[in-house]
Amino acid sequence: MSTPQNRIGAEDVVDAAREPAGPQGQQPAVDARPPDAVEAVPAGAETTDGDSAPDAGQLLPAAAGVAAAAGPDAGAGSPEDGTPPGEGDADERAGEQLDRPLPEGVRRRVVGIAADALGGLPVAELPLSLRQYAKFTPARRAKYAATALAAALESEPAFRVRIADRLRLGQPDLVKALEAGTVPGAADPMDVATAAYLLRPHGWARLVEQAGELAERAGAEGAAAESARLAEKLQAELAELRAAARGDLERQRAESESVRKEAESLRKKVRSLESDTRRAQAETRKLAAELEALRAASTAERSAADGEARRLKHRISELETAVEHGRRSAREGRSVEDMRLRLLLDTVLQSAQGLQRELALPVARIHPADLVEAVEPASASPHDVARRALAEDDPALLDQLLAIPQVHLVVDGYNVTKTGYPSLPLEQQRIRLLGGLAMLAQRTQAEVTCVFDGQDLDVPVIMAPPRGVRVRFSRTGETADELIRRLVRAEPQGRPVVVVSTDKEVADGVRNAGARPVASVLLLNRLGRA
Repeated sequence: MSTPQNRIGAEDVVDAAREPAGPQGQQPAVDARPPDAVEAVPAGAETTDGDSAPDAGQLLPAAAGVAAAAGPDAGAGSPEDGTPPGEGDADERAGEQLDRPLPEGVRRRVVGIAADALGGLPVAELPLSLRQYAKFTPARRAKYAATALAAALESEPAFRVRIADRLRLGQPDLVKALEAGTVPGAADPMDVATAAYLLRPHGWARLVEQAGELAERAGAEGAAAESARLAEKLQAELAELRAAARGDLERQRAESESVRKEAESLRKKVRSLESDTRRAQAETRKLAAELEALRAASTAERSAADGEARRLKHRISELETAVEHGRRSAREGRSVEDMRLRLLLDTVLQSAQGLQRELALPVARIHPADLVEAVEPASASPHDVARRALAEDDPALLDQLLAIPQVHLVVDGYNVTKTGYPSLPLEQQRIRLLGGLAMLAQRTQAEVTCVFDGQDLDVPVIMAPPRGVRVRFSRTGETADELIRRLVRAEPQGRPVVVVSTDKEVADGVRNAGARPVASVLLLNRLGRA
């Protein structure tokens, strides 16, 4: 039986094929390593070109250390009888033939061994049909040259002997046992049949046929087991189907009973509805009769009402005539009374005029209301508007301030925009604020000046100021607050000036200069309302 210690992969076969061949009839030089040092490569391992090893599962054993195990006298005849080694056995073995085709498992292993060993043989020693496959990898040779290899092994004894020599190097124990006429009890029958087919010892045909019978018996047992498993599976499925059918039957019976009960309930409902319908029809007929009686009564009442209306209209006409006569009499009587009152009034007026001439009283130029201290309209200022009860963020306060004649509205631009919409870019802030100020100036006719901080500008700002709004930027080194104070001081004393800024310093400065400061939120609310 082959062991993992004396098997090698297809790569070792290729390496052995690259070694120079020895003299005719001599074994090639082998490695001196012991058999235990050779690694086992499992069947189906990847070959040099990426193909898998042959399906036979038999890998060629290593050549390392097996020449000594085989012994120098392996396969040699007895020198005492004077016959060439193995000559008598060869004649006896030549008469043995297989009664049936080579079992498929044995054939795959034989072809796999031959495919592995083909690369280590000189091309000149190969049969003509196999020379074209000499450069193939073992896996490709087993795949594409399987038929040619099997035919060559059967028809070319010399080629089969060379392959058997390779097998003798890889499995010396099994080969010795077969040549001695014994079969190892623990050996794989397929390995025994493969070695017997290649070595052709006495009784090799029987060993191959036994391997085929074992393979067929194993296949039959597997098929029987598969059939039993399939039968069990089908029985289980049949039981499940029967259980499902019983469940469906019970469910259908329950559904039928439910449908029957529902149908009975529906029949009862139909009978109840029919009874209700008959009662409704009788009630409808009764209501129709009552409606007809009501229509007749309403017709009679309408006729009586029409007669009463005609009577009332005649009575109204009579009353209107009487009222007209009364009005005419009253006008005539009032004319006499009016004449008397007018004569008395003329008398009183003439007496008053005579008294005025008599006393020579001057025309009164001062009235009592002129003596009460208050703010006159012409002298009103933005500070006077603050005395009214309005919230500081009420847009009505700004409307009252802008209603003052000749008022000047000064706006701290960035202070307002950063309070109302700080997330916008500065350019968009300016455009939005100036648009709102333009509409405010158009509605109030007030003078509007918007001041922006320009000390940090890198380049000049190119823009077209909106109509009615004066736009100014502070100079380099000057803040917008300072420019607003200069604008307030430039106004004449007494002109109303309103400054929009949340900055406390700006508010205190312009208040001292006579202007009225208001918060930025007041202007934002006023623009939002517009």
